[in-house]
Amino acid sequence: MSLTILYVEDNRLVSGAVKDMLEAEGWRVTLREDGLAGHRELESATHYDVLLLDQELPHIDGCLLAQQARTLPHRRQTPIIIMSASYLGSEIRAVGADAYLQKPEGIRQLVTTISSLLNQDA
Repeated sequence: MSLTILYVEDNRLVSGAVKDMLEAEGWRVTLREDGLAGHRELESATHYDVLLLDQELPHIDGCLLAQQARTLPHRRQTPIIIMSASYLGSEIRAVGADAYLQKPEGIRQLVTTISSLLNQDA
């Protein structure tokens, strides 16, 4: 199954490693490096199976991007994963995200998290 993932991450070291890991699964990854670029991509008509958002982004943070995505008819059902080095807890559900992974250790669970979110939808 070829998934399309929108990944918004400003740290190039992290984004390179994560993008390589996801592409090794055969998934297509579109990378945007700040919240404004991510917001523009969310508003586009491009189909994404998963939205992967870093919390600490320039301009618009991951939680705000998640909230904005949930107001868009074509993104309401798209699984959203937020990654952060900070603990976010219940804030994640409040903004409409489906999962939260704490960096850096959560990155190892990314592939299984994406797979399980998409299997729930199946």
